[in-house]
Amino acid sequence: MKICTDVVIIGAGPAGLFQAFELGLIDIKAHIVDTLPQAGGQCSELYPDKPIYDIPALPVCGAQELVDRLLKQIEPFSPTFHLEQEVQSLTALEDGTFHLVTSKGTEFNAKTVIVAAGVGAFRPRRLKIENIGTLEGRTIHYRVTDPGLFAEKNIVVLGGGDSALDWALELNSIANHITLVHRSLKFRAAPASVSRFMSLTEAGEVDFIQGNVEEVERNGSDLGSVGIQGTGAAIRHVEADHLLVFYGLSPKLGPIADWGLDRVKSQIEVDTEKFQTSTPGIFAIGDINVYPGKKKLILSGFHEAALASFAVKQHLEPATKIHLQYTTTSSKLHERLGLKKAV
Repeated sequence: MKICTDVVIIGAGPAGLFQAFELGLIDIKAHIVDTLPQAGGQCSELYPDKPIYDIPALPVCGAQELVDRLLKQIEPFSPTFHLEQEVQSLTALEDGTFHLVTSKGTEFNAKTVIVAAGVGAFRPRRLKIENIGTLEGRTIHYRVTDPGLFAEKNIVVLGGGDSALDWALELNSIANHITLVHRSLKFRAAPASVSRFMSLTEAGEVDFIQGNVEEVERNGSDLGSVGIQGTGAAIRHVEADHLLVFYGLSPKLGPIADWGLDRVKSQIEVDTEKFQTSTPGIFAIGDINVYPGKKKLILSGFHEAALASFAVKQHLEPATKIHLQYTTTSSKLHERLGLKKAV
């Protein structure tokens, strides 16, 4: 069965979720498609507990907390989510609408499309060691979903970015021992996190090894230890119950690359009035787009979503003048938000 709708949003990260809210304010219901099993994009998938400090009016907000707040905010508009599926084809039809088909066979006939796909379809970069497949998801992890799993365990963390440092610091309070392994003394993490970790190293509370993991040894069906090639010739073996691998993302634009949209490398070109792509009726917001002065910030994605919503409304109703209304005073917006009953 084909779903007919005014708009399909591709991507359920913060920008895509806020886009659904902005569309709801102007009485447009959205369908949202995402490859992940839950809404939230990278915030939920990779660093749910990471603090964010640049969301207006929120001095500090956890990444998952931000997602939860956005989901709460869009409840009045009841967007329909289509999760764990990728939009594999998008075809422009003669009447100006678009036919979309997902990896699960879901079909849409949409009057407009908004691409809010972040860095594209992404997967964590895997540890390139043979015969570790049965350990992945059990004792070798690319994300943390249940910190309690690591209580009283020996943990080896790989990587030098925010995720690696943040989880090394976070789990240190419950793990038996933490060892961080990174190929160099230069880190990509926040300086404050690096400084804090190195202070713990000097105090003997955690270990840091400069090098790379070259071997994984089993203890029966579980992880037993990892072999680390450091600055010397010999491989150092470190006991490990769990191995956390934070080598970053391997972003791929995926099928979007075949949709005929003007791009600069892996980003979609848009204008700064409507955030429309080179194809009328297709818009792009958030990290997936590019324009002069573009900054990859969540709050930039929010701004882009607001302007794109008015452009979508104008595209759908070209003969109608779209008036700006304020949520503080508009009775119509209050009604849509469920703040008062229709008169």
